[in-house]
Amino acid sequence: MNVRQWSRDLGLGVRFAFTGGREGWIRAVLTAVGVGLGVAVLLLTTAIPNALAVRHEREEARLDYSFSAEVPRKADDTLLIVETDTTFRDKDVRGRLVEPEGPDAPRPPGVDVYPAQGEMVVSPALKRLLASGGSALLRERLPYRIVGTIGESGLIGSQELAYYAGGSGLAAYLDGDGATRLTAFGNPKPTHEATDPVLVLLILVMIVVLLMPVAVFIAAAVRFGGERRDRRLAALRLIGSDGRMTRRVAAGEAMAGALLGLVAGTGFFLIGRQVAGSVEVLGMSAWPSYLNPSPLLAALVALAVPAAAVLVTLFALRGVVIEPLGVVRTARPARRRLWWRLLLPVGGLAMLYPMIGQGRTNGDFNQYLVTGGVLLLLVGVTALLPWLVETVVARLGSGGVAWQLAVRRLQLSSGTAARMVNGIAVAVAGAIALQMLFAGVDGDYTESTGQDLRRAQLQVTVPEGAPLDATAEKFADTKGVTKVTALWEGYLGDASWESENGPTRTSELTVGDCAALREVAKLPSCKDGDMFVLDGSDYDGDTPVLNKPGTKLYLEEPGGSRDESVWTIPAGVREVPSAKDPRNLKRGGFALTTGALPKSLAASVRGEVYLSVDQSVPDADDHVRNTAFHVDPMASLMTWSATKQDRKYASIRSGLLIGSACVLLLIGASLLVSQLEQLRDRRKLLSSLVAFGTRRRTLGLSVLWQTAIPIALGLLLAMAVGLTLGAILLRMTDTAIRVDWPSVLAMTGFGAAVVVLVTLLSLPPLIRLMRPDGLRTE
Repeated sequence: MNVRQWSRDLGLGVRFAFTGGREGWIRAVLTAVGVGLGVAVLLLTTAIPNALAVRHEREEARLDYSFSAEVPRKADDTLLIVETDTTFRDKDVRGRLVEPEGPDAPRPPGVDVYPAQGEMVVSPALKRLLASGGSALLRERLPYRIVGTIGESGLIGSQELAYYAGGSGLAAYLDGDGATRLTAFGNPKPTHEATDPVLVLLILVMIVVLLMPVAVFIAAAVRFGGERRDRRLAALRLIGSDGRMTRRVAAGEAMAGALLGLVAGTGFFLIGRQVAGSVEVLGMSAWPSYLNPSPLLAALVALAVPAAAVLVTLFALRGVVIEPLGVVRTARPARRRLWWRLLLPVGGLAMLYPMIGQGRTNGDFNQYLVTGGVLLLLVGVTALLPWLVETVVARLGSGGVAWQLAVRRLQLSSGTAARMVNGIAVAVAGAIALQMLFAGVDGDYTESTGQDLRRAQLQVTVPEGAPLDATAEKFADTKGVTKVTALWEGYLGDASWESENGPTRTSELTVGDCAALREVAKLPSCKDGDMFVLDGSDYDGDTPVLNKPGTKLYLEEPGGSRDESVWTIPAGVREVPSAKDPRNLKRGGFALTTGALPKSLAASVRGEVYLSVDQSVPDADDHVRNTAFHVDPMASLMTWSATKQDRKYASIRSGLLIGSACVLLLIGASLLVSQLEQLRDRRKLLSSLVAFGTRRRTLGLSVLWQTAIPIALGLLLAMAVGLTLGAILLRMTDTAIRVDWPSVLAMTGFGAAVVVLVTLLSLPPLIRLMRPDGLRTE
């Protein structure tokens, strides 16, 4: 067959799709909507690499760390900057105090003019938040006048909360006290970290798992209205076309719907692209300009979707005989064969087998074998499910009227029922495998912080100079605070810290009231004015040597901005056992009550305040943050957690949750469209049954059974394949196989919930179709 004949027949099918009357238009629209949703997700996927790259570039461009070992001298092109990040409720706020030291001071991306003291420029999202009614606590912490907004180039997301506020006197906070002097923003020598093979494996599997259901959905969408189309094509046989020409015309009609779907998908993507600029998911957001698909990948989507429509249609028609007087479809079809369907998952396992036990120490995983193996296993679900549904429903026995109607319908068209749930089954199988993999390697990327949340939940670092007792009282009077452990700390040396070689031996100094000191030492008795030396430290070996009455110790002055303070060890310093402090460390050095601290040293110790908070008090953490700001604007607050997770690993997991949500929405939409198309195709049958006296409740239950039986089989198959794939992936990472049953059951439950929701949404149109007037014909 020559290309000209193919082109003519395909073109005829395209014309039929748009000039075939109401039926043709309805089928084309259904196909366009289904394909369009899939195309939109594919375009979004092709845009994600660019979005991540732009996000990373903008984050790198605004880095405000000094990458030089020496602090630059003050000049016309230098800037002083202090990090003042904070959190409002569950949202992070990026904050900076800035003080340009000359007219040529570098400006961060997105900022045209530096704010003066008492002013700030903010991100659009922070401006909206501050203007809202529930942000009084945040406004108290940011008492600056808004004079401008940060441009898009200075933000990594449309919903990022960020500000630059004008400051003064920041030079006093140089040399380790939080301030940095810059001559330029960004990293002049960006470095690329070595890639973790297991993280690369997670990304590869995640991409395949998220895109495979989309491909299954698009393949199902191009077959919407297939039965009515085949009956219309019988007319072509009546006027002389042969079977092959009829199939090419049918493929052209499907291609028309796919092309219309490309247009619809582009529109859906552009709409979604704009919506993406106003939403935040799991703390992540993007500007619409980030979501630019790769031209090469977008072109691949544009070519692959129509081609897939043609191939799927030709494949679907291989078992259908279109004759001049009708379509031979109701004859008993040949029994589906199992052997070739098993080859797909077996081939997938064979591709993954060579990498079992590789782990992260034997180089990168072969991305082609990983992609191909996971793909074949998931495609195996779509191949095995029709056979499984056909085999099971053929053996289903008698029951009620609704059950018999459902079973008979499934026995006649088990392939259609399997196609409806293929997407759910593939998505659930992939999600189970990924959840097993994440659960298995989670311990490698999560470590204990050693922080005891029973002793404190917040830690506030207060710069030196804050009054000891007054600071502790302010935190004690803060709403929601139940316990305050205020410890002031410094470092002592046996020689001046400003000398050429510095001190040879050093010791730690801890200051607090008796209650606070009991958190770091086992005190037999304590009263204000007592002094102790701590024994049994985890790391201190110099204090026993230094602990001699009359020894002069020099207190380190942060920044070296003041004259060094000297403390002479008096007689009567008692030795007490060290105890684990709130950070789970046994500290060493000297522990002094506040009354024993010489006034000359009080201005040179910084505070570490450990707070226990009643979380039932609304906004308790924000009240603490406000108190910390009033104590010292440079105070920093850290929320304690029992564990700490690797940032890249956490980002991949967040991406999986976002992608899974999108895929579930897509699958739900596909099921609903497919269900509506099936109901529309059976309108006359339903009307006939109602006309003969069948109760609507019986018909509704039959539709429910027709959905429930295939989805139950699909979910069982998905669990089997997902557990197998998950076990293989865990062995590839050299991790012990452990089934995370709560996650497995949760993924299965989510899949079932989507089907139940779609069934409920299809009941109103089902009720409208169950009317005797549906028998009317023209």
